[in-house]
Amino acid sequence: MIKKILLAFTFVSLICLNANAQMPLIGDNAPAFCAQTTQGKVNFPKAYAGKWVILFSHPADFTPVCTTEFIAFQRMICDFQALNTELIGLSIDNLDDHIKWLKSIEEFSYQGIQNPKITFPLIADPKMEVAKKYGMLQSKASTTKTVRAVFFIDPNAKIRAILYYPLTTGRNMEELKRLLIAMQTFDAFGAKTPANWCPGDDVIVKSEQEKKAEATMPSMEKTCYTPYLCTIKLSKEALMQKLMGNSK
Repeated sequence: MIKKILLAFTFVSLICLNANAQMPLIGDNAPAFCAQTTQGKVNFPKAYAGKWVILFSHPADFTPVCTTEFIAFQRMICDFQALNTELIGLSIDNLDDHIKWLKSIEEFSYQGIQNPKITFPLIADPKMEVAKKYGMLQSKASTTKTVRAVFFIDPNAKIRAILYYPLTTGRNMEELKRLLIAMQTFDAFGAKTPANWCPGDDVIVKSEQEKKAEATMPSMEKTCYTPYLCTIKLSKEALMQKLMGNSK
């Protein structure tokens, strides 16, 4: 009897480990999937080869916080696209509800945006297949809704950053853009970004990265606070020129 209990416990433990292993982490390849969206079928991430992608989930259609987020994402879509980045949303609602909800958003104005039309695709995931692959369902938050997950996926289809927000709290799009630019700054210049960094602020370059910095940065005005903390000036103009040039 004890042997049977131990075997059953081991089996359940393996199932739990396998379930946890399916949740992608920073540095992993983005899990592939095919799904229906409001703009047709998508083969992800193949359809976005060579681009950054912000894949995000929302709890449900026809809800107030989600509506404000979609309008805010749409307001900044040109900013993201200038940085070689596409947006794609997801919830476990069906395609018909998605279409009706997005159409309803066009019928009013919000914070100065007149009749906003959502132009990025929204994945319909009623069977929760994609949501489960990306760990967007968290039972202690809700058993029927995806949390507000955000996955930053780079042009090589690698997951570079993951953010989770509770159901009650809308995301800050400026912060998502700041994080995106920070990661692209590292890729373009080999420079890390300090706490509270914004484009135009000084960046951090370690000694082993200085040769790359010398070749890519227009200014090498360096300030060292300790042997392990040195910053270099990188103007916002030079930074954005480089990043937006890379997107062409």
